[in-house]
Amino acid sequence: MTSIMRRIADLFRLKVGKALDRAEDPREVLDYSYEKQLDLVQKVRRGLADVATSRKRIELQLTQLTQSSTKLEDQARQALATGREDLAREALSRRAAVTSQITDLQAQQVSLQAEEEKLTLASQRLQEKVDAFRTRKETIKASYTAAEAQTRISEAVTGISEEMGDIGTAMQRAQDKTEQLQDRAGALDELMASGALEDATLPAGRDDIQAQLDAASEGHDIEADLARMKAQLSAGPADAPALGTGRPATAPGERPATS
Repeated sequence: MTSIMRRIADLFRLKVGKALDRAEDPREVLDYSYEKQLDLVQKVRRGLADVATSRKRIELQLTQLTQSSTKLEDQARQALATGREDLAREALSRRAAVTSQITDLQAQQVSLQAEEEKLTLASQRLQEKVDAFRTRKETIKASYTAAEAQTRISEAVTGISEEMGDIGTAMQRAQDKTEQLQDRAGALDELMASGALEDATLPAGRDDIQAQLDAASEGHDIEADLARMKAQLSAGPADAPALGTGRPATAPGERPATS
């Protein structure tokens, strides 16, 4: 019985080990293993109950055979008292057969009693192991849950989790794109400053040379207007034209023309 239990335990550990390697969540495998061990305990208890039932049945048969032996012995005495030795002999012969059955049943009773005691001890030891496994299972599950939570927190803090990794990649791509656009804008400014590219905001048909000529001409007109105004002020108020109109100033006593 002990060797069978050891083989079952070894086979069970081997299967559990392989299942743990394949499982994504070892907590489910541990719960499954615990359920299997409970089933094994129930099987041992049912076997123990069957042995105890057989022992009880043998004890009942022994009681009946003992009563029959006593009755045959009484019948043998009564037969001898009445002078029926033949009946007494027959009763004793039957009593001998009953005694032989009682001897065999008593041997079976002793064997079943010993088997029952072994099963009782094995059931108690198995139950202790299952209880210890349950305690260790819950401890491992709690440790695994804590480690899993710690891992997720660490991944979130360091940004190496799948979700945070995607966010980090998106941020890096946005930063790279921004730097590329900044580099492109700087290169275009340099090309426009060097004249390699035209400014699209200028009127059609004008280039940078024409723009510089126009700017120089506007500056020249301003200088000419300033010189003309200075000459008019030096010539006197009668000859000075109104500013901005180009007409001569109004003479003293003359009413200004109305428009």
